[in-house]
Amino acid sequence: MRYAIALVRSILFWILFVIMSSISSIGAVISLPISHHGTIFFVRIWAQFHRLICRFVLGQKVVVEGDMPDIPVLYVFKHEGAFETIEQPMLFRHPAVFAKEELFSIPVWGQAARFYGLVPVDRDGGSKAMRAMLGAAKAALASGRPLVLFAEGTRVPHGLAPPLRSGFAGVYRLLGVPVIPVAVNSGLVYPPRRWVKWPGTITYKIGETIPAGLPREEAEERVRAAINALNPPEALLAARPAESAIGD
Repeated sequence: MRYAIALVRSILFWILFVIMSSISSIGAVISLPISHHGTIFFVRIWAQFHRLICRFVLGQKVVVEGDMPDIPVLYVFKHEGAFETIEQPMLFRHPAVFAKEELFSIPVWGQAARFYGLVPVDRDGGSKAMRAMLGAAKAALASGRPLVLFAEGTRVPHGLAPPLRSGFAGVYRLLGVPVIPVAVNSGLVYPPRRWVKWPGTITYKIGETIPAGLPREEAEERVRAAINALNPPEALLAARPAESAIGD
């Protein structure tokens, strides 16, 4: 019975989400030659509608533990599902999210994403692509926008704590800004690559700000531990290999 209810809720959720995504994408693209604020408006409406149907169709509540200031720093999020990517315009006024280059080739959506100001990441593009990415990131910071990076590189099932992708270290070193890590447990009720969603609570837990200029290993260890703060205890232990080795 529980699965049947979740299935019906999920079907309704996806119908509503696809309709609103289509309307918002078209609206954002129509706004391109008219108003940048118009594009931002449609993207925010899209995120707000997603939060609304998660709450009242899926039965999911969102809790934020800690302060998430809308300032030009580098936010590093745990990535357990599409939920936290869609949520960004709800969490910040106009975030600059690092996104895979191939996403920008999606019809309509890709055009709106570029105009909105997402930061394309071309992992196979070499030094030229890296310079372009850093240029876009620095321009976003200069305009007062927070940067958002999913440093694990892909969606990770809840409870797993993989190493950070190597790109984080380069971005951290070259941008020279503080990092605010954010743990999220969306995978418990909004699991990756599964279209049936479940009722429950999704929590964001904001970690201690990590200053710029730390050695690579220290910065990565602190970020990795912080973004896995909502994982089960065994995952937290795995996120601290040095401490685990000492304990052995």
